[in-house]
Amino acid sequence: MTSVVVNGACGRMGQAVLKAVQEAEDLKLVGAVDVKAGDDTGLLVGLPENHILVETELAGALERLKPDVLIDFTRPDVVFGNVMTALDHGVSPVVGTTGLDEQQKKEIEKAALEKNTPAFIAPNFAIGAVLLMLFSRQAAKYLPDVEIIELHHDKKLDAPSGTALQTAEMIAQVREKHGQGNPNEKELLTGARGADYEGMRIHSVRLPGYVAHQEVIFGGVGQSLSMRHDSMNRESFMPGVVLAAQKVRSLHGLTVGLDKLMD
Repeated sequence: MTSVVVNGACGRMGQAVLKAVQEAEDLKLVGAVDVKAGDDTGLLVGLPENHILVETELAGALERLKPDVLIDFTRPDVVFGNVMTALDHGVSPVVGTTGLDEQQKKEIEKAALEKNTPAFIAPNFAIGAVLLMLFSRQAAKYLPDVEIIELHHDKKLDAPSGTALQTAEMIAQVREKHGQGNPNEKELLTGARGADYEGMRIHSVRLPGYVAHQEVIFGGVGQSLSMRHDSMNRESFMPGVVLAAQKVRSLHGLTVGLDKLMD
């Protein structure tokens, strides 16, 4: 049985994680942390009262509860500190919060190796989204001209999304860097063509009503190929979160991407 503390427990994703952990047979919720304290983590998500209350101090909770895993869905500006705190306590972080830069990931990997405590980061825990990334990398071998459109709710803090960035990184593994479109094109409004990642364009949409969505469009001579994934609710991410919590302690160093855990 893997013991788990959930950080960011009162947020929308955090509450979905709380419910998923409590309903998973081989995971055991032992604690929860958020800026707001006092809620019973069973009643908070519509389950029976469990007397595990949300608390506010992460390091103290980890020191007292000594969990195997910390699942973090907080904010980009605090996630790095949360991960390092977990590793300092010998707790494996499973991170769904996006916004970590490459230097921070290198520091996390170094700490994970030094502490002999594996860490896991995924920009997207939806199985379908991971399949979209894998299919996109395969398609880019044959259709290297590609643009990515990602659509999220208007409360999301970072753009482009971690999923879009990872998709672009995976495509870049098999695609020679090159510019797309007319070399003489001119943006009449700055940003109209989206962000430039090694010549491919990434477009971010932020509107109420969306959860998490991504379309990858490939163009070729006389043809186009479009692939899209839609998460209709936050429950769509929970099988991936549970899988990562189950497997993280068997990993080594830092692992990035749910595709690494899928056969």
